[in-house]
Amino acid sequence: MTTSGIARWVPGLAVAREYRRAWLWPDIRAGIVVTALLIPAGMGYAQVAGLPPETGLYATIVPLIAYAVFGPSRIMVLGPDSALVPIIGAAILPLALGDSQRAVALAGLLAIMVGAMMLLGGILRLGFVTDLLSKPIRVGYINAIAVIVLISQIPKTLGFDVDADGSWRTIVAIGEGIATGGIEPLAAAFGVGSLAVILVMRWLRSPVPGVLVVVVVSMILTWALSLADAIAVVGPLPQGLPAPALSGLEWGDVVPLIAPAAGIALVAFTDSAVLSRTYAAKRGETVSGSGELRGIGIANIAGGLFGGFAVSGSSSRTPVADHAGSRTQLTGVVGAILIIVFILVAPGLTTYLPSATLGAVVIAAALSLIDLPGLVSLWRMDKLDAGLSLAAFAGVLIVGVLEGIVVAIMLSLLAFFARSWRPYRAELGRVPGLRGYHDLSRYPERGERIPGIVIVRFDAPLFFANGGSFDDWVRSRVAARDDEVSTVILAAEPITDIDTTAIDELVELDDYLAGRGIRLVFAEMKDPVRDVLRQYGMSERFPSDHFKPTVGAAVDEVTGTLRGDLEGTEWDDTDS
Repeated sequence: MTTSGIARWVPGLAVAREYRRAWLWPDIRAGIVVTALLIPAGMGYAQVAGLPPETGLYATIVPLIAYAVFGPSRIMVLGPDSALVPIIGAAILPLALGDSQRAVALAGLLAIMVGAMMLLGGILRLGFVTDLLSKPIRVGYINAIAVIVLISQIPKTLGFDVDADGSWRTIVAIGEGIATGGIEPLAAAFGVGSLAVILVMRWLRSPVPGVLVVVVVSMILTWALSLADAIAVVGPLPQGLPAPALSGLEWGDVVPLIAPAAGIALVAFTDSAVLSRTYAAKRGETVSGSGELRGIGIANIAGGLFGGFAVSGSSSRTPVADHAGSRTQLTGVVGAILIIVFILVAPGLTTYLPSATLGAVVIAAALSLIDLPGLVSLWRMDKLDAGLSLAAFAGVLIVGVLEGIVVAIMLSLLAFFARSWRPYRAELGRVPGLRGYHDLSRYPERGERIPGIVIVRFDAPLFFANGGSFDDWVRSRVAARDDEVSTVILAAEPITDIDTTAIDELVELDDYLAGRGIRLVFAEMKDPVRDVLRQYGMSERFPSDHFKPTVGAAVDEVTGTLRGDLEGTEWDDTDS
C-alpha cells in the first residue's frame, strides 16, 4: 500500500507527519477544558443507558484514542451521546434482566456490532445512507430524544426514583411523585441549583464551562458539609483501566441486537457526519464521509472491546474543543489521558458528586439539543416539512426510540414520495418582452398562450406513482383550450428518469393525442432520459424529430416563425 493509501486509512499518521510545534499548547489547553465535560457527561450518559458510571469513562477513553488514529476530522470529539444512550438502554436492559455485569457485556457487544456496520459501510462507500434522514425528520427525532433524556433525569434531579417505562408513564410517575411529596429538598437544591448555574453561565457565554463549575462546587459542598450520607451520590469509581468485559455472551445475544445496532449506526453517523462537515468547512478542510464511517466504526469496535458502549461525535463537546483552540486530534488524546489519570489517582472524588448534580448536567445537555428555532423556521418555509418534523417527534415519543428510527426513515421516504407524486407542474406561455417560456400562473395578466400549442412542464421524474396523474393533467390542459390544438410540447428538462410504468402512461398519452391529431414533442430532454426511452424500445414511436433542443426551437418549428417581441430585451431569470 502506498503512503497516500495508508494515510487514507490512518489519517492520524498524516497529521503526525505535518504536526507543528505551535499547535501543541492549543491542543493541550483544549484537551484540559474538554476533560471537564467528558468526565461528568460520560458518567451521566452511562447511567441514562442503565450502565455503571465508569463505563461512560471507558466509552470515552478508548474511542478518543482510536479516532485520533483512524478518524479523518481534526476537531471532532467522540464520546457518549444523548441521542444514542436511550436506544442503547432500550436494547440491552430487557436482555440483561437486572444483571449489571451482563448489561455491560451486552453494551460492549452492541458497540462492536455498530462499529462493524459502520466500518463495512465505510469500506463500501455507503455514506449516502444519511440521506434517508432528511433535515425535518432529524429535527423532530433529535427534539424527541432530548425530551426523553430530559424526562428520564427529572426524578434524579429532584431526589426521587420512579418505576416506569416509556415517556408518558414516566411523566405520570413524576407527577405522582411530586404530588405525594416525593421531592427530596436537599437533592433538589443541588439539582435545580446546578441546572440554573449551567444555564445562566451558558447565557452569559462564560469562558469557564458551567458544567465544570457545578461539578466542582457541588463536590466541595458535599464534602465540607458532610452530606454524602444525606443525599444520593455517584460514589467512588473502580480503580482500574478499560478492560475487556464481554464474558457471558452467547451467539443468541447477537440477533436481538441487530436492529438496534443498525439504528444506532445510522443515527451516530448522521449526527457525526453533519458535525464533521460543518467544522471541516469552517476550518477550510475536507472530510470524507466514507472515511468518517471507517473512523467512527473502528472507534466503536475498540470501545466495545474494552468495557464501553456505542458513541458518536459529540455536538456539545466538539464546539467546546473548537472554542478552546483545538488544532488536531491530539486534543482528544489529551482528554483520554487526563481521564485515565483521574481514574487511577483520584477515583474517590466522585464519592462527593451528588447524583442530582449529574442529572442536571445531562438535562442541560439535552436542553441544548432541542431545536425550537429550527422547527419554527421549517414552519415558515414549508408547512409539510414542519408537519413531518412534528410527526417524527410524536412517533419517537409514542412508539419508542427504536421504533422511532424506523418511523423517521419511513416519514423521510414518504415525504420524498409525496413530493414526487404531486410535484409542481405548469403550463407555459409567452410573456411579451421576456425571453424564454414562463409559467402562465405567475403572469396572469401578461402571459399568452400560443395558438394551437400546449406547453407543459412536470417538475419530477416520471414513475409508477405519478405517471397517471401526469397523463390526466396533460389531457386536462388540452381539453381546457378553446382553440384547436395541433401540438403538445413537454418541457422535459426537470424529468430526470422514467420507469416502465410511466412509459406505459406516456404511450397511452401519445395514443390519446394522436387520436385527436395532436403531435407530442419533447423539448430539452436530457440525454440519459432519451437513452432510457431507447432502452425501452421507444425509438420507433418517438423518432428523433420528436425531440427538440429547446422549447423555443420546438415552438418556432411548429409556428414557422420567429418571435418578434424580443428585440433589445434581456433574459429574465426570475421565473421559468
